[in-house]
Amino acid sequence: AEQGARVVVSSRKQDACEVAAKSINDQFGEGSATAIACNIGYKDQLQALVDQTHEQLGKIDILVSNGGVNPFYGPMSEIPDEAFDKIMNSNVRSNHWLCQMVLDMIAAGKGSIMITASTGALGASDTLGTYNISKLADIALVRNLALENGPHGIRVNAICPGVIKQILPAHSGIT
Repeated sequence: AEQGARVVVSSRKQDACEVAAKSINDQFGEGSATAIACNIGYKDQLQALVDQTHEQLGKIDILVSNGGVNPFYGPMSEIPDEAFDKIMNSNVRSNHWLCQMVLDMIAAGKGSIMITASTGALGASDTLGTYNISKLADIALVRNLALENGPHGIRVNAICPGVIKQILPAHSGIT
């Protein structure tokens, strides 16, 4: 929005989306942001998100897919099948679906897709193993999408944030 793009803010809860969109609109002008609720676990909701975006804003030039879940914290030997499936479906399959839905960017010969992975994808964990596997799968998804769509002018990248320990000065008053 700061650079002039019109953006869609999406999350499961419409009221949270509206708060974020209002903040963007207050800062960058009315119409800079639109709120559209969507649960990434449902293909029909993702398609509705894409369709509503097309209807309200026109073609999609940039996709930032930042959704993800982790309903389980512990060793992989204890993860329930339902939690494993939810992590893999929400963190990997939904990205695959959403990317396929916006690849009409190819017709324009330009576009950018960014998928949020994690530095956790780069190592093992005795508490976040399945989550890390899903984020490594996202990196593989990005690589393949880049291979297939790069020749058509579509950039596909992974963003890999991680936990950063902040060390505050003793005099900061923050503990």
